[in-house]
Amino acid sequence: MTDLATLAQKAVDYNNQCREAELLDEAYSADIESFEAGPMPDGSAGVKGLPALKGKWEWWEGAHEIHSSKAEGPFIHGEDRFGIIFEMDVTEKASGERSHMKELAIYTVSEGKIVKEEFFYT
Repeated sequence: MTDLATLAQKAVDYNNQCREAELLDEAYSADIESFEAGPMPDGSAGVKGLPALKGKWEWWEGAHEIHSSKAEGPFIHGEDRFGIIFEMDVTEKASGERSHMKELAIYTVSEGKIVKEEFFYT
């Protein structure tokens, strides 16, 4: 999977089909770097490595009830980056607080794999 547009479209499609776990295994580098706009509950805004990223996903899914999620794009930038806009309706399980979220994710690709993802919030 070396074509940027194909990889980017796969990322959008898998997210819209609730197949994010498959996407992690198929499209992400073992050395992935993932950065949130702010710190996560553990105090860090970033993780490195596929096991750490999978742990971040497990935390997110365990801490939230996801009512709906939509991925829009992809938006291609040059030969190695693409963006996706995510809109989510979630309830935080601990507080019961429901929120509508919108974020931009920018992905960097090398050798056909996602090597970096960055999230920007409204």
